[in-house]
Parts: sequence; C-alpha cells; structure tokens
Amino acid sequence: MGYKTLAACVADLERHKMLKRIECELDPNLDIAAVQRRVYRAGGPALLFTKVKGCHFPMLGNLFGTLERARFIFRDALQDIELLTDLKVNPMVVGRQPARLRHLPRALAHLFPRRVLSGSVGARETSINRLPQLKSWPDDGGAFVTLPQVYSEDPEKPGWRFSNLGMYRVQLSGGKYQPNREVGLHYQLHRGIGLHHAAARQKGSQLKVNIIVGGPPSLAVAAVMPLPEGMPELSFAGLLGGRRLTVVQPQGYLPIPAEADFCICGTIVDEKLLPEGPFGDHLGYYSLAHDFPVVRVEKVFHRPGAIWPFTAVGRPPQEDTVFGEFIHELTGTLIPSVLPGVSGVHAVDAAGVHPLLLALGSERYIPYEKYKEPRELLTQANAILGQGQLSLAKYLLIAAKEDDPQLDLNDIPAFFRHLLERVDWRRDLHFQTRTTIDTLDYSGSGLNQGSKVVIAAVGDKRRDLLAEWPSVWRLAEGFSEPRLVLPGIAVVKGPGCREVSRSQTRRAIERLLQGLAQNHQEEGLPLLVVVDDSEFAARTLDNFLWITFTRSDPALDIYGVKALVVDKHWGCSGPLLIDARHKVHHAPLLIEDAKSRDRVERLAVKGGPLQGLF
Repeated sequence: MGYKTLAACVADLERHKMLKRIECELDPNLDIAAVQRRVYRAGGPALLFTKVKGCHFPMLGNLFGTLERARFIFRDALQDIELLTDLKVNPMVVGRQPARLRHLPRALAHLFPRRVLSGSVGARETSINRLPQLKSWPDDGGAFVTLPQVYSEDPEKPGWRFSNLGMYRVQLSGGKYQPNREVGLHYQLHRGIGLHHAAARQKGSQLKVNIIVGGPPSLAVAAVMPLPEGMPELSFAGLLGGRRLTVVQPQGYLPIPAEADFCICGTIVDEKLLPEGPFGDHLGYYSLAHDFPVVRVEKVFHRPGAIWPFTAVGRPPQEDTVFGEFIHELTGTLIPSVLPGVSGVHAVDAAGVHPLLLALGSERYIPYEKYKEPRELLTQANAILGQGQLSLAKYLLIAAKEDDPQLDLNDIPAFFRHLLERVDWRRDLHFQTRTTIDTLDYSGSGLNQGSKVVIAAVGDKRRDLLAEWPSVWRLAEGFSEPRLVLPGIAVVKGPGCREVSRSQTRRAIERLLQGLAQNHQEEGLPLLVVVDDSEFAARTLDNFLWITFTRSDPALDIYGVKALVVDKHWGCSGPLLIDARHKVHHAPLLIEDAKSRDRVERLAVKGGPLQGLF
C-alpha cells in the first residue's frame, strides 16, 4: 500500500537512506532554495529542513529530485497504472495474461475518494504569516507556495467528480495583498480552474478554492498530470497513491484531503485583480508582475506535525524536470490512442518544456507518391497543438517515423540531424501568428501573445550536413565568432540588442542576411542562430536549446536567406536564421544573490553541516 501521509513517506525515505535531515537553522529567504537547487544538481537525497528561521514548521525539499526516488515512492501502484494503461491501449494483450486481471478490482476501487467525518488536517489552525515564507530568487515579489494543489469545483456540477486539482502558483506575501487576509493566485491559460472561474462569474457567484500543501505525495503528482477529460485528479491521486483518498468537508468549505498537511480555504474575490510576482520561474527568467486573481483567506488548517513541501525552480533542469520524466513514463504509451498517427511527443526540458516539442508522426495514406511532402504530418501537428498544455508550444518539429523506424525522440542530436537532412525551407515551415503562448514566456509580442511554427520534414535525405563552418562564408559587420553546435547547426555572435528597439534589431539581421545571400551557399548548413555569446551557446547542447527556444518567437525572430512568399506561404531558399539574442522586451535572467550563495557554500565545506551534499 502507498503512503497515507507525507510524514510516512519521509520516515520511509529516511529508513532507506534517501533523505537527509538538515538540522542547522536556515533562512527560507533565498538560502533554503539555494541548498535545494545544489543538492538536486548533485543527484542528492530528499531534504528535511528541521530548523526554519522564523517558522516552527519543517520544510521538505527535493522529494522528487531523482527519477529513481519518484519510482520508489510510488512503487506499490505502478503495476496498477500499467494494467489500466494496457487495457486502454491494447486490451487483447491483457486478455492473454489473465493473471494480471486479479489486480483490476483493487485498482478501480482506488479511483473513488472516500468521505470521512473528520481528518487530521482540521486539527489545528494557523495564519498565513506563520507558514514558511519561501523566497527562491532575489527579485521575487514575496513568499510563494511552490508545490500548491489548488482544488476547485464546477459551480454547475458541484462535487469531486467534476473537480479540478491543479498546481497554480500562490503568492503568500508582498505586493498589495492584505497580510493574512489575501493571497495571490496565478493560473495560466488552458487550465481547469479557469473554466470553473468563468462558470462562477457567469452564474454571478464567487468561486471557492482550497489551497492544499502536502498530504500523500500522489496529490502533488496528480495536480500536474495531463489527465484525460472527465478523470478528476483526486481519482488519479488515489490510484497513484495505492489507496483510496480520504476527504473531509468542514461545514461551509470544499472537501479537503483528510491527510493533507495544510489547507488554505478561501474564495476568489470577485472582480479584484492585483499584481502577482515577480517570480523566478522554470524558463530561467523572472515572470514579471501582472494582475491575477486574489483569494480571500478564510481558514488556514494544518495537521499536527505538519511538513511543508516545496521546490525551487530556475533554468532547467531542476526538480520539476523529474516530474516531467515520471509523467512521461506513466502516460507515454497512451499518446497513440489520444493522437492517432503520432507515435511520440517529447517536450524538451532543456528548452523550458513548452517552447520546443519534438514529435514522430506518420504519412500512412500516400505510399505510392514518388516525391513525398508533409501532408498527414500537418494534420497530426495540428492535433498535437490542440491538446491541453501541448497547445502552448512555440516550436513543433515533426518527422515521419517510417523514414527511420529507429529514430529516438530522446536522442535530440539524432532527431535534429534527421530533420535537417530532409527539410525544405521553401515548403516545410507552417506558422500560426497572433496566438497564445505560455504566460511565463516573454519572447512574444505581449503577455500570453506570440506565435508558433511547425517544421514538418518527410521523405528521403536531401543533403549532407556540414560539421564545420564554411571558409567561404563571410559575416556582416557586427557579427562574428561562428561555431558549430551540431552537424548543420551553427551559432553566430551578434551585436547586443538588450537596450535597442525592435526596428534596430531587425536592421542588423537584414545586414547579415544580405551578406549571407552574396556568399557561395552551402546546402549543408541549413540552420543559423544569432546569439549574444556563441562560445556559451555552443559549449553544451543544453545551452543551445535553452538560448535558442526561450529567447525567440517564431513570427518575430525567424528569418531566411532569399526569403519569399508564395500564396501567403513564407519560406526561404537559403539557410534559416533564428535571432535568439536577449532583447529589450524579454524578462530578466535569474541570478543568485551573492551573499546567499556564499553563506550556503560555506556550510558545505569540510566539517560544515552540509558537507558532502553538493
């Protein structure tokens, strides 16, 4: 059976030497997050901070810091999830293995929450200012809950069956919030709570919410799962947790998981928006302050011995990377049943997840054509971009699996090689302009505003890719230091544009294009990326992916040598160029506070309380 409480999980991890108690006092203002990030990078244990400055609640970090630990935590339920997945994808295979079916009644029973009259979560009360005040980056606008599970119900169909449990950022302090009476709630586009909020406003009522922190570890994973329509997260939390989830409902409030560690009960204040943020986010930049809904706090419950779980985000990879890997393990085999013809989708974590998707589809219906071009791939690409959080992607690169049945989406260099050997820039670029992108992405034309591009390549290899910069190529004035990142991909240092206008930025790129157009063109270098520091961008593949896809918007920043428009379709006959410099409208980079960095690293020296952790 899975863990009933977070404390039970902590105790089990400690028995198996997967958790380290940090018993020196540490400040939740910058220092604790700095420790967690370093221990994650070192592949270290979960961390229980027992002495939190200014707070008597212990804090739990790096719980999901390795994929092996995530599998261990949910080891008792993985076979049940695999059974239900196989029944969905290929029931005939399960039918030939009847012994597996004996687990089916248990798995199905775990999907149904069980209401109880009382629960540990309601035993104590506290106030917002007594909760751990975690601040992860120097310019964060206040303290934040970083592993919140926000519960809401459909006003038209109340009850857990039509509920939503989502991980939406919560600001506890700072800004213009009334201390202890208000908190900020940042939810993004295409999230379940948005439907509930809109329905409540249409009905003329206010939306009640519960902000849950802690509880069985399955709750946190369920809150970020891309579940099929109609499956409540509370059901999945029971399945993943290996036991029915118990819920309690105090008079006048929504249901609360009975074994949660904390629950902030409140109501979204009608028609009131306040600036939420800034917040150092998972793209590696700050998300800036913008108006978001406000929750009026009515009660703050907590269980005896409550533990406050948290994570710290920043430029990937971070702990949330493991969430993505674990979720892909659970759901990856379902993709063909949800997206017919698509055999796999890889949201590239190093590029910030949403900015870059790689996909394998198929051209199944026209095998007789001598010269293939993307057709069904485009249908599949549109289906991918219409699927939940995948709809926030900016760059979708899709290839046909039958062109190379051994191609692995997780082998990013091999995928880029395959695509660039086949792509035809005159034909294979398909833009969506003036559309929505990730709220946290500031590369577009405004908040939630930007563009997308599908690059679809199919057919036989059409070029050999170069592994060095062509000696005959000459760069325009202001551009220098070309470096190869991968075969067929080069980065070039361009003039700084952090302080100049978009028109000045474009004029510089036009000079570069004109110069390249006069060169003897080499087919083997189809992709050029302009960056601020070409040595840094080419140093590692992760650096290249992060810079290229977080600092560019397709419609604003894609150019081409000898560009042309035919029947409103844009393409180019020379190399494609992406301008990935850090521009004036982009958000600031995340930089650690020097004093906090020095404090934390002093604690890790020989003989220090953090020795050997990172």
